[in-house]
Amino acid sequence: MRLRRCAILLIEPRERTDFDLGLLLQGGNGLHTSIDQIALLPHIAGEDVLTPAEAAVAMAISPAAWLELDELATTHPRDVLEALTCKHVLVIEGSEIDAYDRRLRDTRWRAVAAAMHYASRWHGVDTEAVEREATEIVEGDALARLGPAPLHVHERSPAGERQPLAPVSTSPLDELLVHRVTCRNFCSESSLSLELFSAVMHRAWSARAVDEYAPGVKLLKKGVPSAGGLHPTEAYVLVQRVEGITPGLYHYHPVDHALESIRTLDPLETGALARRFVAAQAYFVDVPVMVIPTSRFRRNFWKYRNHAKAYRALILDVGHLSQTMYLAATEFGLAAFITAAINEVDIEQAFGLDPLEEGPLAVCGFGARAPKQREVEFDPLQVAWPPAPEEPQ
Repeated sequence: MRLRRCAILLIEPRERTDFDLGLLLQGGNGLHTSIDQIALLPHIAGEDVLTPAEAAVAMAISPAAWLELDELATTHPRDVLEALTCKHVLVIEGSEIDAYDRRLRDTRWRAVAAAMHYASRWHGVDTEAVEREATEIVEGDALARLGPAPLHVHERSPAGERQPLAPVSTSPLDELLVHRVTCRNFCSESSLSLELFSAVMHRAWSARAVDEYAPGVKLLKKGVPSAGGLHPTEAYVLVQRVEGITPGLYHYHPVDHALESIRTLDPLETGALARRFVAAQAYFVDVPVMVIPTSRFRRNFWKYRNHAKAYRALILDVGHLSQTMYLAATEFGLAAFITAAINEVDIEQAFGLDPLEEGPLAVCGFGARAPKQREVEFDPLQVAWPPAPEEPQ
């Protein structure tokens, strides 16, 4: 049996606090702290606790060269080697874990980016339940718990020393930006017309041109920038209420401007999936369309291999595309949202995505705003919800 260490391994010293009755009886507070060495393992999207001996051996074994177990056992304790194999820190050649590890190697992740990405994915998280538990556990005013807020503007010079810029005349773009408000009140009854759905998808997510930059290397021209013109962000769609489109899960083809059906659903299923996708944030569930931007890691890392900025470029992609979707929706009188509080694992499973190849970074959506405000929205300019006219005295 031949072994090598997994391609990416980060060890985090994590403090743990436990209650010890003996310490309490000795006159202390009963709390005992210890430091665990946590192995972050992106190839299995998991983590495990290592003993000091296991951590030392793991850091001494090559992630490149395959070695026989008997050969490794001449310099390292066999029981430690077996424990590391059970925890998938050491990989058996030809095993299923080896296949996962090889795919991670082939994708050319930067180690710290891979660890962060796979460690931050959620599965089955209910943010409403978490908030209720936090409220029950922690009493008192939220601001008192958080402490003073940092200043809203970082000022680097006194007001009298700043150089004023030229006055700006308003344009249609200004009006569009003023009316761009994140919506938490979608109309649960209205459907989105096929024309409006098609228009927003085209403006935000479609490719305007395909350029063969080199033999076999095709770049996309979209309405937003992307590192190297690669545009590794895909748009997956959960349709709840769009005229002429069966509710279900789809993939948007950016060149053909078309939907590829993945699975049809009934209305109860779409609502349940929408709730799961956004981690039970109820104010987003009624949106007629959710668009899930997912990153194709291999597409980006093919050029930017093990690059310190490659993962950051993926995040920038999603920001550019979602803001364009906001503006397109706003121009048509629709409302939009985006959230990073999502259950990535549930989304991957629903769309049949391989998390080693492709993963969601956010969920966004658009549709008609509800006629009455139920949830508070950040609308300081009062464009989405104008103040009610004062009644005559």
